[in-house]
Amino acid sequence: MSLIRDGSLAGPGMEKINWVKEYMPVLNELEQDFSRSRPFNGLRIAVCIHLEAKTAYMALVLKKAGAQLTITGSNPLSTQDDIAAALVQEGIEVYAWHNASPQEYHNHIYQTAACKPHLIIDDGGDLISLLHKDFREHLPHVYGGAEETTTGLIRLRAMEKEQILAFPVVAVNDASCKYLFDNRYGTGQSVWDGIMRATNLSVAGKNIVIIGYGWCGKGVAMRAAGLGGRVIICEVDPIKALEAYMDGFQVMPLLEAAPKGDIFITVTGCSNVITAEHFTIMKDKAILANAGHFDVEIDKKYLAAYAKGPRRVRSNVDEYIMPGGKKIYLLSEGRLVNLAAADGHPAEIMDMSFGLQILSLHYLLSNRGNLDNKVINLPLEVDRQVAWLKLKGLQLEIDKLSPEQKKYMESWELES
Repeated sequence: MSLIRDGSLAGPGMEKINWVKEYMPVLNELEQDFSRSRPFNGLRIAVCIHLEAKTAYMALVLKKAGAQLTITGSNPLSTQDDIAAALVQEGIEVYAWHNASPQEYHNHIYQTAACKPHLIIDDGGDLISLLHKDFREHLPHVYGGAEETTTGLIRLRAMEKEQILAFPVVAVNDASCKYLFDNRYGTGQSVWDGIMRATNLSVAGKNIVIIGYGWCGKGVAMRAAGLGGRVIICEVDPIKALEAYMDGFQVMPLLEAAPKGDIFITVTGCSNVITAEHFTIMKDKAILANAGHFDVEIDKKYLAAYAKGPRRVRSNVDEYIMPGGKKIYLLSEGRLVNLAAADGHPAEIMDMSFGLQILSLHYLLSNRGNLDNKVINLPLEVDRQVAWLKLKGLQLEIDKLSPEQKKYMESWELES
């Protein structure tokens, strides 16, 4: 059984999947290998993720590897109904549709958790959290999970600290082939895809206020500068603030940046980042966007209570009129702008991230019973395996150490 909006959309959905498949050599390689060895044969895998073409191809690779998949969306606005239909046509159980209400969204995750999974892929921690709350009887059957977001890992590490995490979870987000590429280059490009699609406005010459200078914030700032924006960074971490300064950006508190900014982008994973004290001193027609996982970084409740609106003025653009007549524009209802207003990260980037996801599940399966119920790092050799597969797909060759060089690098007695 599946719950989707329109099964007749399967054709266009498969066209999208076939398009991205051409640009995902890591997954192509894993598909060939795992369709022969079928390491997940008979295992139930529950997936909560942004349901678009690239994630759909990952799901199809897992199915060819023998898995029985149940999948739902990790954000109500990022689910694409044609992709959901295509997956159902391919024999995958799907509970998701675009613009689900909060109750519908919860029900979709609930139905997915009910599949009694052996392995889990999560994006934000909603599925794992729900399993621990409402399906505790399923927990002994779970071999482990994989989480690919900063926000999700924050939640899971809190569960580990409270000693309630019932199975090991691989911190995919902390793998080099994830944060160096997905967080930086993927988020950097896709956030601006979403903002520019939603607004059809120029970036050049505008003051761009980026709140948070982790790897995602670095990518957004880098692309903003490349588009001609004047970048201001707001941070709470002194090391990251210094890094932003050394990278050539202005650094200041958000209260100082609020009256200067034309476009504001939150990339923190925290709540109540832009609040009433900032709204009241912003410019007329300031544009607000969020690139964090949950829609809690911009205080929408204040805008709903004290500003007139929202009024939908363009697709994914809501206008709020503050007391006194000043306009503030909120993009994608404060949800992930790169997935709600665009198609998410480029296929070539997600190729590596989803390669890591699949190999994380394989690692959990291969080491079942030998891992602690903690958030664990993916072994470096698996991280490097993805990098080698990507280089192979790009037809790039690199140098290798000679035996003498390797011996030199591993010795503490260095010869002059």
